[in-house]
Amino acid sequence: MIVNSVSLCYHNKLILAPVVRVGTLPMRLLALDYGADIVYCEELIDLKMLQCKRVVNEVLKTVDFVAPDDRVIFRTCEREQSRVVFQMGTSDAERALAVARLVENDVAGIDVNMGCPKEYSTKGGMGAALLSDPDKIEKILSTLVKGTRRPVTCKIRILPSLEDTLSLVKRIERTGIAAITVHGRKREERPQHPVSCEVIKAIAETLSIPVIANGGSHEHIQQHLDIEEFRQATAASSVMVARAAMWNPSIFLKEGLRPLEEVMQKYIRYAVQYDNHYTNTKYCLCQMLREQLESPQGRLLHAAQSSQEICDAFGLGAFYEETTQKMDARRAELLAKTAEKVGEPVEDTSGVIKMAVKFDSSLQWLPEADVVNELEHSMTTTTLCWHMFLHHQSPASVQMRMWGKGTLIHSWWHCKLVQPFWKAIWRFLRKLGMELPFDPAIPLLSLYLKDLRSAYYSDAATSMFTAA
Repeated sequence: MIVNSVSLCYHNKLILAPVVRVGTLPMRLLALDYGADIVYCEELIDLKMLQCKRVVNEVLKTVDFVAPDDRVIFRTCEREQSRVVFQMGTSDAERALAVARLVENDVAGIDVNMGCPKEYSTKGGMGAALLSDPDKIEKILSTLVKGTRRPVTCKIRILPSLEDTLSLVKRIERTGIAAITVHGRKREERPQHPVSCEVIKAIAETLSIPVIANGGSHEHIQQHLDIEEFRQATAASSVMVARAAMWNPSIFLKEGLRPLEEVMQKYIRYAVQYDNHYTNTKYCLCQMLREQLESPQGRLLHAAQSSQEICDAFGLGAFYEETTQKMDARRAELLAKTAEKVGEPVEDTSGVIKMAVKFDSSLQWLPEADVVNELEHSMTTTTLCWHMFLHHQSPASVQMRMWGKGTLIHSWWHCKLVQPFWKAIWRFLRKLGMELPFDPAIPLLSLYLKDLRSAYYSDAATSMFTAA
């Protein structure tokens, strides 16, 4: 991905808000399709992000930030690079800066959540908890402004008094941030409480930086024309939309709302193309269906237990098959190119599934002495990974070949299986006659058991999985 050099402008913009579990890549791309100018990712906690490795996913053409348990915490792509803002939850300036530097080449802006009233955020001193500690707010924002190459913003809620609110935002402005988003409700208030347009307007008239108005969904914003009316009522530079966009992202479309069925199908297509986890896809679709959850289609969605079943429920079964086949072909192509670079012949035997695997070189693996047949390669430079049941197969045996050695390895102790399946798989392998080095009660040491469709690719290492 090319290093982003675009300076983000916050004047007169339509913005997708950072909504937990909703603001993932498929929703952000859909909002851009319908006319959003800027899209925020969901709030991501600094401690979680600092555990991640940046991985270039050549199959999906994305940049992924992957946690030690192999979960993708943040995924982005070149299409949104100049318009996506990374929002973090933090209570520490140094951690915030470390996260900003981790992601700054892949995003257009950095935002700090200072308005979330939920316990999962406030209990760690993050979100709305920061509103009671102006010194910490100033330190976090000043550190980010000085230490990152991206424009820095923050999102706040209003304080109990207008005087205190204006005092706080003036102090925030002096840190040098590019813009401020104001949710026009107090920390203890919820969507059923009216949004305070007058307070947002007072802030906008006080500050010289752009003020982004937020909190108008349902009460003020039900269609596209309402967005401009809400902006005028608050005298804000821009408007950020949360729930109205979650219910129907075509709220950003000047021509008016599109039929929900059309919107949902477009969302599902993005979810499949970018390997979104089906539980997240299902959650977002349920937010769109709302009162239609008891409809026949709503019941099918509720029963779906995979991306394929979600596609089937919306008449996209053929699209799912076509897309996954293209991904498999792309994996095979990447593997072939990798094999050519290392001077290995490309085998195309029936029953052989190939994939190239990319991991950060700093990953620590088991010592070389533990490898079967006393392999001469260091596990820190030749990374091995194997997958038991690729695409729901039940192989009679699982073998791995390391390029350049031609050695078949039963590398069981180099894999950790996700609970609650690993004991069952261990017993299954024993029944097949595989010699395993220890009892499953001993903790297994490193995991990369993952669906092929979300594997990561590179020239660093390749593996061949043979189902005999």
